[in-house]
Amino acid sequence: MAEVRNKQVILKDYVRGFPKESDMIVTSSNLKLKLPEGSKGVLVKNLYLSCDPYMRTRMSYHDTSASYVDSFKPASPISGHGVSKVLESGDPNLKEGDLVWGMTGWEEYSILNATQGLFKIHHTDVPLSYYTGILGMPGMTAYAGFYELASPKKGEYVYVSAASGAVGQLVGQFAKLVGCYAVGSAGSKEKVDLLKDKFGFDDAFNYKEEPELDAALKRYFPEGIDIYFENVGGKMLDAVLLNLRDHARIPLCGMISQYNLEKPEGVHNLMQLILRNARMEGFVVGEYYHLYPKFLEFILPHIRQGNIQYVEDIAEGLESGPAALIGLFSGRNVGKQVVVVSRE
Repeated sequence: MAEVRNKQVILKDYVRGFPKESDMIVTSSNLKLKLPEGSKGVLVKNLYLSCDPYMRTRMSYHDTSASYVDSFKPASPISGHGVSKVLESGDPNLKEGDLVWGMTGWEEYSILNATQGLFKIHHTDVPLSYYTGILGMPGMTAYAGFYELASPKKGEYVYVSAASGAVGQLVGQFAKLVGCYAVGSAGSKEKVDLLKDKFGFDDAFNYKEEPELDAALKRYFPEGIDIYFENVGGKMLDAVLLNLRDHARIPLCGMISQYNLEKPEGVHNLMQLILRNARMEGFVVGEYYHLYPKFLEFILPHIRQGNIQYVEDIAEGLESGPAALIGLFSGRNVGKQVVVVSRE
């Protein structure tokens, strides 16, 4: 059996505060390219890795009962969603050469003992990297949060924060497909232009240039907000609560402004949910994966026909992974952040 040097991204120790590239190291260890005897798992070669904001929460220690996902283990490879090629399989539903997406290690090769969370890739006429984003977990997140939780109606007013990211750029375009009025916010002129010129948002603004978020939202939504797709939290959520229309819906997808704070910010305007008969609901995409076949039927024709655009920020090589991941939290990426481990 072949033995290789397997390059890996290792978390040095639990992180407090804002993470740094130096919190991770890239190293190599020996790996036998062979499944253990009797294994029902798979040996895979990793091709594309997904950088996602929720990974920040896994870099800190927390009791597993307080989160839907475990912390990373210090001195061990980190993990996340990715696209992989099966080299050997103990699962009768997967065979050598199959392409899959799901949870995998941040390393060149991984032995995955459980295959329940892996999705076989059947459509290869689109870029494989899309399965880290628009056709993977972020795409399903946007779809479930917007269509299942928000239940949009034509003519409604939709606001999306962190709108140029992997999820936000899709929510805005979904809103336009329904016939809604969509406004997004982002953290640079380049991203704001992208929202309007590439993704078709009706309007967009740079939240960093708005000293009063409440006033900004009243300017962009003089009649109020029907749907707020929440990716940021903190002061932005508080401002949105002051600008809701009756029966507004707020799918809580993420709160990236809070992930690096040792003491999260409180929310002050929750009374508005009562006054506006509004609904705010958190969700985790894993609860909605049963909808994945339906999602593919919906999204693939739109991609092929050019109705939906998708922008990726590509980092080449596993050694670029730490910088790419940390860049999410300063807004350095433009579009979906992907790390290319191997293109074949």
